[in-house]
Amino acid sequence: MQRYAFRHPRVTDVAGATALIGCSLLGSNVTLPGHALDVSMWPGVLLTGLSCVFLPCRRSHPRTAVVLTTACAMALVALGYIVTMLLLGPLMVALFWLAKHTRRGVAYSFALGSIVLLVATGTLDGAPSEPLLFRTLGPTAWLLLPTALGTASRIYRAFLEEEARRRVGDERMRIARDLHDVVAHHLVLAKLQAGAVARLVGPRPAKAEQLAIELTGTTTMALSELKATVGLLRRAGAPGESAARTPGLAQLHELAATFRSAGLTVAVSEEGVAQPLAAGADLSAYRIVQEALTNVTKHATTTSAAVRLVYLDDRLCISVTNDGSARNAGPSAPSGGYGLIGMRERARAVGGLLRVGSREQGGFEVVAELPLRQGALHEERTAS
Repeated sequence: MQRYAFRHPRVTDVAGATALIGCSLLGSNVTLPGHALDVSMWPGVLLTGLSCVFLPCRRSHPRTAVVLTTACAMALVALGYIVTMLLLGPLMVALFWLAKHTRRGVAYSFALGSIVLLVATGTLDGAPSEPLLFRTLGPTAWLLLPTALGTASRIYRAFLEEEARRRVGDERMRIARDLHDVVAHHLVLAKLQAGAVARLVGPRPAKAEQLAIELTGTTTMALSELKATVGLLRRAGAPGESAARTPGLAQLHELAATFRSAGLTVAVSEEGVAQPLAAGADLSAYRIVQEALTNVTKHATTTSAAVRLVYLDDRLCISVTNDGSARNAGPSAPSGGYGLIGMRERARAVGGLLRVGSREQGGFEVVAELPLRQGALHEERTAS
């Protein structure tokens, strides 16, 4: 219905004007109990119809529409009609439109101006039988109502637009994190594998050939994940297709195996009863482990790392540790680089927490806590 009204504004205006004129037929006959109608209903219908003629200009000149419909309403009051919403319909529509498309101060200024004019007209030259209370409270209530509704509609529309912009920004950040994780992980492995091939091609050609084959697999996997990630920018739907290619903790052992050719042995252990995670949390857990191991390969002077999964009642604790020293202040400086920033953002996006830092016994650790169910972890855990 809203889409049709947007595409056919003239049809909407004609239908609205017809309804308002129909209301004026009823409003022109309203009298107080025990009093006869002092004026014919046809002037009221004609003035309401004239107001409806002015209404289409509200789309381009909303202030002018309010002024013109206010003038017609003042004429109705001066003729002696009882002021009801049936006769003030065109003015109420004009005020609603003005409040919906202009600032609140402007809308209420015009509304208060119309109220003052109608109350003054009703007081000086209104229907003799109409109580003074009706002449003052009636126009005030009927004209403030559409102004308030129009203002609320404008605020709600602004909220929806801001929410849409926020979601677009969040999606862009998510895709940027995916691209960073994929590129960083696979290119680091490819670089190390290529260096190993160059060193072994002479003394150990068989080993060099094996590494060259693994290098081909690494680059192929990188291209595949990049294609899947960039494809999200073009896909309008097909959520099931995306989920089929989304990695998760089920591929954790395969991920650990890819680091062996880079000279890093990864031990994976689990504690507790394994429970399924939501799709977003599962992907975040995989990417956090992937980035943490990539950082170990890039920055730590060690050939081993440990990944530990601990399933508790309400959360999954993931720790990635190594006992090597930092190379060029790599992971020992958690504030630098986009990798650690991305891990923190991934954990927070699913309501989790992330801690990074040096270990007392030497080395470095990344600890993530992700909720097993919907909802963020309690704030008090951030201090631990």
